[in-house]
Amino acid sequence: MRNRRVEGLRREELASLAGVSVGYCTRLEQGQSPNVSEEVLDSVARVLGLNGEEIAHLHRLARASRGRERARPERLRPGVRLMVDSLTEMPAIAVGRRGDILAWNRLAHALLAPHRPFEGEERPNFVLIDFLETEFSRGLHVDWEQKARDSTTRKTPRRTTAADSARTSPVETP
Repeated sequence: MRNRRVEGLRREELASLAGVSVGYCTRLEQGQSPNVSEEVLDSVARVLGLNGEEIAHLHRLARASRGRERARPERLRPGVRLMVDSLTEMPAIAVGRRGDILAWNRLAHALLAPHRPFEGEERPNFVLIDFLETEFSRGLHVDWEQKARDSTTRKTPRRTTAADSARTSPVETP
């Protein structure tokens, strides 16, 4: 038997010990089993040797994936984009619910991400910039550690109906 590079159970071993298929175990890892039973979660927790707090967290994660729907790409309302583009004397930026930069003018681009293309399909994301480009990001924030904590503990926005979004959001609902 070869030495393992990483300690712990292989996916196949976890699946066998928990009494589920390898495919189902993979779907659980990816959050793609919204109807997972409490018994299966308890079985996985037992095999992994989780403590009470870890088991509760596992169940919370499973409940969260049950209510989650696929996030649709956000689109900015034309009037908001026009406003951002028309502000030429100051940086202007429109940020989506998850930190995506939906629009920015040339001054905001020059200030926040001069090393990125100004236009293109890829949307820069403030959270990713904060964690992947820390040297740059640390220069933007007075208290980078607090900003990082805030980014990682941000609550998911409450669900809104299309009517709510139409009244309150600068972002179009597809």
